[in-house]
Amino acid sequence: MTSNVKFRCIYLILISSLGLVSCGSSTSKTIEIKGVYGNPKPLWDKGYKLNDLGVNAIFVHNGSLNEDMIVRARAEGARVYAEFATLNGKGYVDTHPEAWAINEKGERVESATWFMGACPTEPGFRKYRFDQLRDLLLEYDLDGVWMDYVHWHAQFEDPEPILPETCFCKHCLNSFSKDNNIRLPDATTPEKAEYILKNHDAIWRKWRCQVIYDWTSNMKSIMTEIKPDALLGLYHCPWNDEEFNGARERILGLDYDLLKKTVDVFSPMVYHQRMGRDPNWVQENIEWFSNKIGAEDGAYPKIWPIVQAYNEPGIVTNEAFETVLRGGLAGKSTGVMMFTTHAIAEDEGKTEVMKKVYTEVRGKSPE
Repeated sequence: MTSNVKFRCIYLILISSLGLVSCGSSTSKTIEIKGVYGNPKPLWDKGYKLNDLGVNAIFVHNGSLNEDMIVRARAEGARVYAEFATLNGKGYVDTHPEAWAINEKGERVESATWFMGACPTEPGFRKYRFDQLRDLLLEYDLDGVWMDYVHWHAQFEDPEPILPETCFCKHCLNSFSKDNNIRLPDATTPEKAEYILKNHDAIWRKWRCQVIYDWTSNMKSIMTEIKPDALLGLYHCPWNDEEFNGARERILGLDYDLLKKTVDVFSPMVYHQRMGRDPNWVQENIEWFSNKIGAEDGAYPKIWPIVQAYNEPGIVTNEAFETVLRGGLAGKSTGVMMFTTHAIAEDEGKTEVMKKVYTEVRGKSPE
């Protein structure tokens, strides 16, 4: 190695430590979003200001939003994004049993630990959710809406996920038959399900992905009509194509090639501890996902992952939290957030980790 090359490498390492560039590249990646998930009140109650922590975005469940929160967050330099629990039918299906998802045995699916998926094709539920979205956009001036629970009934955030076969209600069976010009036998629901899975499994899986895509397309249309500059984001399962026998597409109905047509920002839910993964898995996953969707610098769709700070199960150490926070900025990611504000506020060590990482990285205002 010549002296000039040595000098240049030392120079790059030195200015990399200041957060300006990384060795091997001429410029550092610009980070748009340094976010927190959850009501910022726990941080405010501790006397913190968002901009003092390096935070420039909050992601809050739409039911927790209020005008005072939005005004204060914006005064502290933060964008405001609403989480929208799209296909979570908990509570709704109890009073609207026609929206209850049906398994291949013709039975109502059992509720997962914290999720009860509604049937995505049931007309009443669709209208209910789309009306809620319109009301939300008309009530608050938001920078974007993040869809959550956008998949067929299942639960993926555990080491051993819940992955039932759904949905074989009359709405789904009729829609599948009509959309694909497939005549189903005059039989019981279990017999129809068996017929589909045996004779038309590939078409069935693709159709289910199309149903989920249709939800994102409808939501994008509503947002374009009411708030055209707002972003449509998606919290989603981070599995690759092979995990659990391809269950991301096969069971959940998540086809990235379809979804990237309407989704502005993907937020993989890389909850390492919840899923029984090593903290370094976050970086590996985001690098894989960047290649999977063909993410490009400065273009949509963008990638802003959500990582785990919350101590359940077990304890997420400060070291692990820093690893996953930095891992969330790997690949083509231009933002990151963590779950949750309460977990950060109650742990001074994690607050300092977040502040350190967020003030280190070079940022800019989101577009």
